[in-house]
Amino acid sequence: MKKLWVGAVALFGLILFISGCSQSASKESDGKKVIKVAISDEVNPPFLYADEKNEPIGYDIDYMKEIEKKLPDYKFEYIWGEEESNLVGVDTGKYDFAINWFFKNPERQEKFLYPEREFGYSLTSLVTKTDRDDIKTLDDMVGKKFPPVSPSGGLRAILNAYNDQHSDNPLTLESMESPSNAENLKMVDKGKADAMFINVTTFNEIQKELDLDLKIAGVVSKEPIWAVYNKDNTELAKEMDKATAELIEDGTLSKLAEKWFGVDFFQDLEYINEEGFNFEK
Repeated sequence: MKKLWVGAVALFGLILFISGCSQSASKESDGKKVIKVAISDEVNPPFLYADEKNEPIGYDIDYMKEIEKKLPDYKFEYIWGEEESNLVGVDTGKYDFAINWFFKNPERQEKFLYPEREFGYSLTSLVTKTDRDDIKTLDDMVGKKFPPVSPSGGLRAILNAYNDQHSDNPLTLESMESPSNAENLKMVDKGKADAMFINVTTFNEIQKELDLDLKIAGVVSKEPIWAVYNKDNTELAKEMDKATAELIEDGTLSKLAEKWFGVDFFQDLEYINEEGFNFEK
């Protein structure tokens, strides 16, 4: 019995030691709690991409730097990874949250914790030939031709929602698994399609390479982008929500939007679509 008692005490002490190590492992030497943030190596400038030293830069990272100033008890540690693997890591608790141009959808809302406040917007647009002025909104695309569209994803969801709301006069959509954005833009450039529905930032990056005779004819919508948290991180999400609201209120995020996108996407669509905005940053 004495040996059993000694063994039990030793085991209990070992458990306490391991527990103490695991708790201290989440602390920096200066006492800050380390928050593991998954970032996607499927980069999307200017939201998120890597510099020549493979360090993350972009709007998302500048936003996180401002958050870190607001929450000095935390140290944010960034880990590159494939996007779907990152989400699995958030779900299992390997990462505290993931950031990179995430939209909301019912499947993700079941698995992850979304904050109350978005930290930015993705601008969806219609791209046409530069000499066309007849297409600016989705209403203008009724009876006209789009290039093939993926049957799933955020952009298709917007088009599907439009058709649900305009069932008497819907858009004509042709589906294709994993269509090429570059090839679809070439279709518009050659006059084989009237316009393409695409994110402004995606178009800008492809246009840098292809230099097609195309323009952004109109910004159609502002789609909120979110950080995606492990469901147990309610306190962290709450604190970041509060900090995000303050950064929006004091204009900090508007300045970051202008820095990275050339336009304050916290303004309304009428403001964003005013003639003269530079969408080529």
